[in-house]
Amino acid sequence: MTPIFRRLLLVVFACGLPLMAVRAADPAPPPPAFQEGKEYGKLTTPMPPMVAGKPEVIEFFSYNCPHCHDLEPTAQEWLKRKPNDVQFIRVPVSFNPSWEVTSRAYYVAESLGVLEKMHRPLFEAIHRDKRSLASEDEVAALFVENGVDEAAFRKAYKSFQTETQMRRANQLVQRYGVRGVPMLVVNGQYDVRSPRMFEVVDFLLAR
Repeated sequence: MTPIFRRLLLVVFACGLPLMAVRAADPAPPPPAFQEGKEYGKLTTPMPPMVAGKPEVIEFFSYNCPHCHDLEPTAQEWLKRKPNDVQFIRVPVSFNPSWEVTSRAYYVAESLGVLEKMHRPLFEAIHRDKRSLASEDEVAALFVENGVDEAAFRKAYKSFQTETQMRRANQLVQRYGVRGVPMLVVNGQYDVRSPRMFEVVDFLLAR
């Protein structure tokens, strides 16, 4: 063995590299659980969060929408486990005049502090009980049945606050390009397209 080769062997072993050994390549990282363009998309024009610095999820929905009704139990389960710092914001859409009535009902319930009481009954009256909630009187009757004062309901239904919230909701529908519901938007950047909507939401929030 020549002196030069002997020195080469000492250098190789000192570096911890066995002679003639080839290190195996690191395994490829697993593919993401959900893929952009498939389970979610990126908004053409990202929007700033409604509460600066807070992660947020916006649900565009309508009480008149059967798919929104079907999603609601999953939404309720997700709300029980969502991180405390995540803002969940519902925005009712008004694609036609009858939907505007129930959108107003959402904001009336919110302003009267009875949203938790009325949210599910509004869904069930339409989709389980097949009731028409296409007028102020029909919605007022449902509120009264659930213990809400009728005079308070009618005052809130026509209030400046409700009008302002309706205009704001319509503006958000336009800004986010909502064409169908339910639609979930995460952090003003992504819209969720998968049937596993809240699993995708968790995936995006974790990014």
